[in-house]
Amino acid sequence: MRRILVCQLRQIGDVLLATPSLELLHRHFPDAEVHVLTERKCTPMLQGNPAVHTVWAIDKKDLGSIAREVAFYWRVARTGFDVVVDFQQLPRCRWVVAMSRARVRLSYTPAWYNRWLFTHWVRPRDGYAAMAKASVLEPLGVRWNGERPRLYLSDTERDAARALLASLGLAEGQRLITVDPTHRRATRRWPAAHYGRLLSLAAAHDPSLRFMPLFGPGEEDDVRAVVDACDCPEKVLMPDRMLSLREMAACMAEAVLHVGNCSAPCHIAVAVGTPTFVVRGATSRAWSFPAPEHFHMALGLDCQPCNRNECANPDQLACLVRLTPESVCQAMLEHLADVSR
Repeated sequence: MRRILVCQLRQIGDVLLATPSLELLHRHFPDAEVHVLTERKCTPMLQGNPAVHTVWAIDKKDLGSIAREVAFYWRVARTGFDVVVDFQQLPRCRWVVAMSRARVRLSYTPAWYNRWLFTHWVRPRDGYAAMAKASVLEPLGVRWNGERPRLYLSDTERDAARALLASLGLAEGQRLITVDPTHRRATRRWPAAHYGRLLSLAAAHDPSLRFMPLFGPGEEDDVRAVVDACDCPEKVLMPDRMLSLREMAACMAEAVLHVGNCSAPCHIAVAVGTPTFVVRGATSRAWSFPAPEHFHMALGLDCQPCNRNECANPDQLACLVRLTPESVCQAMLEHLADVSR
């Protein structure tokens, strides 16, 4: 086997959740080149990954016409892949799969009208998302065995993160917690006021704690609402700009804990080896890596998990609103104590 193509276009967290599959493919077929087709915004998650030979980055700005788009897919497909793994079955993936002429074309169980594209398909196993993804590889004799997502940082990136944190006021003896209070879906976003209260309670309990809020494009106001709601703003290390994904990851690698919603940063934390505490609303435990250092908390309503983008409960967003900062803080501090031993 010479070349394998893995198609995982988006989102950022999902690309990270594909890295165990990349590692497994590289381990089982060490002489094969593992290529990845993904969107350009997700490429930082693959930078420096020793399992990845080539990243084919889709940039929608560069593919302004159907002719350019087809030409790009043709160039990827005609590289000469023996195996193509399609984790998403999106239209752009299907173009490449159809053009590839690969001897083996794998995916999860497709709709009847897409079955002609694939030689093998698998009903994904239930459980952790990265495991479910990796189960698509089983026709190749590849099985997931607890591999976690991985993001590879350079020494230069780690040094830059330490310098940034020091410039924001993190001193020796203080312990950093990164905080991700944002999400574009309300059903996955614990209220900003709750996060503010959580920081206040945690800081009062342990004066050594410092908190670094994380935010992406258009989310700075959401983060500032959290800071405004807490009574310890001097313990919040607020960057004066949005960090790049890899800067964020390097800062998270310096933290004793990551706390946040079910979003890409919780997967980044797992990938850099930082313990996590995730507040859950609509999503299930399938998004948490199955290890003691990665904890998730949910209110446990009958309607959870619903996996919906809009709340159908008459008591709107009860799963999040009624999950109190006091209960979350107690559980978070207990988890922090456990992972600090």
